[in-house]
Amino acid sequence: MALSDCGRVDDATPYALHAQAARRAVADSGLDRSLVDGFASAGLGTLAPVEVAEYLGLRPTWVDSTSVGGSTWEVMAAHAADAIAAGHANAVLLVYGSTARADIKAGRRTGNLSFGARGPLQFEVPYGHTLIAKYAMAARRHMHQYGTTLEQLASVAVQARANAALNDEAMFRDPITVEDVLSGPMIADPFTKLHCCIRSDGGAAVLLAAEEYVRDCRTPPVWILGTGEHVSHTTMSEWPDFTVSPAAVSGKLAFERAGVRPEEVDVAQLYDAFTYMTLVTLEDLGFCEKGEGGAFVEKGRLMVGGDLPVNTDGGGLSAQHPGMRGLFLLVEAVRQLRGEAGARQVRRRDGELPQLAVASGTGGWFCSSGTVVLGRG
Repeated sequence: MALSDCGRVDDATPYALHAQAARRAVADSGLDRSLVDGFASAGLGTLAPVEVAEYLGLRPTWVDSTSVGGSTWEVMAAHAADAIAAGHANAVLLVYGSTARADIKAGRRTGNLSFGARGPLQFEVPYGHTLIAKYAMAARRHMHQYGTTLEQLASVAVQARANAALNDEAMFRDPITVEDVLSGPMIADPFTKLHCCIRSDGGAAVLLAAEEYVRDCRTPPVWILGTGEHVSHTTMSEWPDFTVSPAAVSGKLAFERAGVRPEEVDVAQLYDAFTYMTLVTLEDLGFCEKGEGGAFVEKGRLMVGGDLPVNTDGGGLSAQHPGMRGLFLLVEAVRQLRGEAGARQVRRRDGELPQLAVASGTGGWFCSSGTVVLGRG
């Protein structure tokens, strides 16, 4: 696994970031490039992953272009693991790259936050119901129903920044306070600017291989123990409960298939385009009861050294967010399990490296979820 250059990368194309991350991931594995016969990519080109595979010089016999938003990469990892287990592929390369920040800087903004007005969405778009507004509505519902406070939501951003301060690759590392978050410019009530993810450039890649090739790897393997996926809605009126994300289903499936419980997990990487996503995903994965997320995220519990370190690289709120961050969650989870996280390395109470990690991606506006439980040894 590996990242491309991230943050501010004005002199690279999305294809170049795909290639850089892919080369680094294959080199990191120690496996021969010729072993890669599976490929998964989404978010770039008309015929992804065909175009990206061609750019990388690959001619895979197994491909996946599943695109369900930010959870795409956890879902793809599950599909790839199944394909390898079935003998349909030896090694599958998952790759993503984007110049989202550079595109806007250069005036090359593509798409829109409402994702168009076709199908069911046509009944919401005319009312200005943007992506961030949908997340904001969900957060307000949780606040109304469970008493979750602005300060509790803000603490998620503060802790993410504290973790980012330990990460040389993070885009924003200067400390922030709850007051900094609360006093920032309003984007969509209740979200001020620091409640929202940053916009960066960057790419990531992960190589999954069959067990028989483990002895050839350059680094100790990290194992996929269990996966789960679930889709919920696109139209807000079809979402039964704004306080329950599809991670409630994908997480349950992943933990059951892995044969582990949430309380056994040492470190969690959760999609955090907005602070509320972290809070509600913690509830839905079973790290705390429904409605208790606000209290759970207080008192530094999510920081490196806390009870449950979350988004140890700084997450989408501070480290990098080039459009779809799900693959970055898997990279950081692997780094933590291998003991390669440097100053932000998580240790168990006995001083040992983490044994179990969970990566859970969210797509759309809580439309989809993919959860992967990872283990070492």
